[in-house]
Amino acid sequence: MHRLLFALDPEEAHELSLRLLSLWSERGPILEIPAKLLRVEDPRLVVEAMGLRFPNPLGLAAGMDKDARALGAWWALGFGFTEVGTLTPRPQEGNPRPRLFRLVEDHALINRMGFNNQGAEEAARRLKRFRERGLPFPVGVNLGKNRDTPLEKAAEDYLEALRILEPYGDYFVLNVSSPNTPGLRTLQEGPFLDELLSKLRPATSKPLLLKVAPDLSFEALDQVVELCRKHGLEGLVAVNTTLERPGLKSPLAEEAGGLSGRPLKRRSLEVLRYLAGVKDLTLVSVGGVEGPMDVWERLKLGARLVQVYTGFVYGGPLFPRRTLKGLLRLMEAEGVRSLTELWVSIP
Repeated sequence: MHRLLFALDPEEAHELSLRLLSLWSERGPILEIPAKLLRVEDPRLVVEAMGLRFPNPLGLAAGMDKDARALGAWWALGFGFTEVGTLTPRPQEGNPRPRLFRLVEDHALINRMGFNNQGAEEAARRLKRFRERGLPFPVGVNLGKNRDTPLEKAAEDYLEALRILEPYGDYFVLNVSSPNTPGLRTLQEGPFLDELLSKLRPATSKPLLLKVAPDLSFEALDQVVELCRKHGLEGLVAVNTTLERPGLKSPLAEEAGGLSGRPLKRRSLEVLRYLAGVKDLTLVSVGGVEGPMDVWERLKLGARLVQVYTGFVYGGPLFPRRTLKGLLRLMEAEGVRSLTELWVSIP
């Protein structure tokens, strides 16, 4: 089935996968029986972060399930958490198609989706239904602004989306770093970000994180960290997709949009290493994660959680199980009895 999907247009394959997974997600016992075979339940993998308990550190990044359509399926496949969105207060179509491209030679994707989503209200209904099932599965909610909302009113969009979704998310992420909404990355700059965080932080008592671009300079990252501390945010998601095109082989390399996957790995690790000394913020690492060694490396650098998107597209539905089993073997090889023990040992 996974190979058949690669024969389809990337966005058609994505939509078909989501339809099938959403059907499975709603099927009670049909979901829970295979979950017993797919999920890797092991106390050594448990992560306590931001006041939440994650059954394992591997999460599905935002963008895969924008509208919270298949939450039960992500749990059943073995993820420790998922992040839905990016969600805007009003539904929007996003950018014209084609807008999603597979760079198979590079194990990468380029997307210029443009925050296509069904809006915060529809996602809230789905999240409410999922919460009523009682599965022990943290769900983050990634928030953005509508394309036609001017930057000076961006905070109103984030606040409205947060108001609608606040009862149902375990944590919230402010996406100010997508390259596919004109002007959005301006919100990462000091004065804009300061104002945005001053309005958003008081609007929820739940963990609030910021997702940053890989293309920021280290000086700009320092400013972001300073503002996150000033306003009491709980963490950073590092990193979003990149506008850079580092040594790609695919003929699709020049398509406009954000690049993700293997070519982003080097910069993602550079940013994580730079942020590793930031002990008062939870670091969520994403970008170029392809297997257990990638997860292990990031955890050892100080990330508490690791997210995957493109690696899961290429790795298929057994990716979470293979990765977590491999992570346990790496832990055993280095004599690490729990992830908590690992972080205590980090200077």
